[in-house]
Amino acid sequence: MSGNTFGQLFKITTFGESHGEGVGCVIDGCPAGLELSSNDIQKELDKRKPGQSKITTTRQESDTAEILSGVFEGRTIGTPIMIFVRNKNQRPEDYAVLKDLYRPSHADYVYEAKYGFRDWRGGGRASARETIGRVAGGAVAIKFLKDKAGLEFVSYVEQIGDIKADVDYREVMIENVEANIVRCPDQASAQKMTELIEKTREQGDSLGGVIVGVVRNAPVGLGEPVFDKLSADLAKAMLSIPAVKGFEYGSGFASVTKRGSEHNDEFYAENGKIMTRTNNSGGIQGGISNGQDIYFRVAFKAPATIGKEQRTIDKKGKEAVLAPGGRHDPCVLPRAVPIVSSMAALVVMDHYLRQKVSKS
Repeated sequence: MSGNTFGQLFKITTFGESHGEGVGCVIDGCPAGLELSSNDIQKELDKRKPGQSKITTTRQESDTAEILSGVFEGRTIGTPIMIFVRNKNQRPEDYAVLKDLYRPSHADYVYEAKYGFRDWRGGGRASARETIGRVAGGAVAIKFLKDKAGLEFVSYVEQIGDIKADVDYREVMIENVEANIVRCPDQASAQKMTELIEKTREQGDSLGGVIVGVVRNAPVGLGEPVFDKLSADLAKAMLSIPAVKGFEYGSGFASVTKRGSEHNDEFYAENGKIMTRTNNSGGIQGGISNGQDIYFRVAFKAPATIGKEQRTIDKKGKEAVLAPGGRHDPCVLPRAVPIVSSMAALVVMDHYLRQKVSKS
């Protein structure tokens, strides 16, 4: 299977299946000398792990990170860093029915059609458990960019179902996001979202929503012209996350209703620094960061595996009914927040290193 490696100078390769022995990643290209411990990775994995609240899957996993290579005496040594998380609460028998049936809107059918064989235990590589490797790799990028360049990554739930929070991305702090189990900085909206998720779960159904990602203190110049634009790589990163259906940055689709005179971000200088009066560009112009906040929105669909009976077919094309089973999130957004931040950090880290070698 190809397509498991992301990045050019700072690369991660993820591995493992949902109900195999474990999952993780190999990071290649991390500069030597970065202070790094398993705790730096664990604090990000804890935001993603299952069983963390009443609105997530009931699967219980500690998701304990083990650094198996690339770190010596608390610092990176410039060689590949391998991070491993063991699966300890596998229950593949819960998914035995999926040996012969395809879940509607899941990757079951297309994986088998492509490879002629698939791991039906919870979805194998198509399971969101694969994102552990992304978050582990992203944690290293977040640590490096914060320590070396002062960058900050903040992601939060803006919308679940038809409930949308009224927040300004410029004012959201990580502590506001982590103040509730939904990871929505608007506490009143978060309570409504929690109630909606609980009600939907009781009905055996699922919900989608929107996560906003923000990158603060990014330097000017990240991103390459034409095909490797920063915006294009962010789009690829976000659209590679399970259940993601859409991506926009800056004013996004709302820009189609604005005239150039309304949408253009006028420049001004402040204490010798070039700024823009507005940020419709989302911190990116011509595919290159302009020094303003980078912000974007990511749309997630409702999880395909639900607690209601669904009509489907089996391997022989015979009609069948898929009965509920397994342990799944009624809404992935609360646990997807660290995934969005991690994927953004991986993109920015890669372009940060590329920028270092693009100027004499």
